Amino acid sequence: MINIQTYVQADSLEQAWQLNQKRSARILGGMLWLKMESLNVSTAIDLCRLGLDAIEETEDRFTLGAMVTLRQIELHPGLAAYTQGAAARAVRDIVGVQFRNMATVGGSVWSRFGFSDLLTWLLSMDAWVELYKGGLVPLERFAAMPYDRDVLVRVIVYKKPGRFAYQAMRNQRTDIPVLNCAVSEMEGVYRAAVGARPGKALVLRDEAGLLAGGVTPDSARAFAAWAADKVPTGANSRGSAAYRSHLVKVLLRRALEEVGGLA
Repeated sequence: MINIQTYVQADSLEQAWQLNQKRSARILGGMLWLKMESLNVSTAIDLCRLGLDAIEETEDRFTLGAMVTLRQIELHPGLAAYTQGAAARAVRDIVGVQFRNMATVGGSVWSRFGFSDLLTWLLSMDAWVELYKGGLVPLERFAAMPYDRDVLVRVIVYKKPGRFAYQAMRNQRTDIPVLNCAVSEMEGVYRAAVGARPGKALVLRDEAGLLAGGVTPDSARAFAAWAADKVPTGANSRGSAAYRSHLVKVLLRRALEEVGGLA
C-alpha cells in the first residue's frame, strides 16, 4: 500500500524537478503500478497542469508528452499511418481499455519495465527522450541509464521512411507478454528490439550483415537464429529460458517477414 503525505499539482517543470529532489518524493504517471508498491511518499507530484498530455505530429517527428496515455497512442491516426499499425499493436493488448486510458508514456518509459511493450516498440524506432535537466537523450542510452531525480518531459519519435512490425506472445490476450519484439527498417538499416526476456528490452542490429541483401525467407530465418544466440533469456512463471529463446526465433522471423513484405 502506498501512503502519500502531500499531493502537489506542479505549476512548472522547475517546481516538479525541485520537489522531486527528495528521495521520498514521486512523480505520478497513471498510478497503476506505483499504487501497488509498499512505500511512504512524502510528496506526490502531478504533471497534469503542464500541457504534456498531447501527441503532436509535424513533418519530421511525433512528440509524445509524458502524460499521453497508451490509449492515445493506440488511437492516433498519424502514428497508425506512419508505423503501418505497429504502434497500436504494441499497446492494444495491455490489460484493457480502462488501464490504457490511465497508463502514461512518461510512467511507462521512465520505469523501464522488463515486460514493457511500449519500451520495446519505441526502442525499434528513432526515439529520444527529453529530460528537464538532461536534455535530449537517445532512448537506447536512456534505457541503460540508472534511475535519477530528473523529470521525463516527453518522448520524440523522428520520422524516417521505413517499414515497421510488432510481435508478442502472451499466455492470455491481456496478460503480460512472455516475449515481445519490434523490428524496423529505416533508410535501409534494420533494427530489432526484444523485450520481456523477462528482462528489459535490448536492441539488436544486423552486425553479421545477414540482411544486407534484403529480407527473404532464408535471411529472416538466419537473422532470427543469430538473434536467439545473442539475446539473454531467463525463466519465470510465464515461461522458461529455453522457451523464450525459441520465441525469439519465431517472433523475430515473423516480424522481419512482415517488414520485408513477405507476410
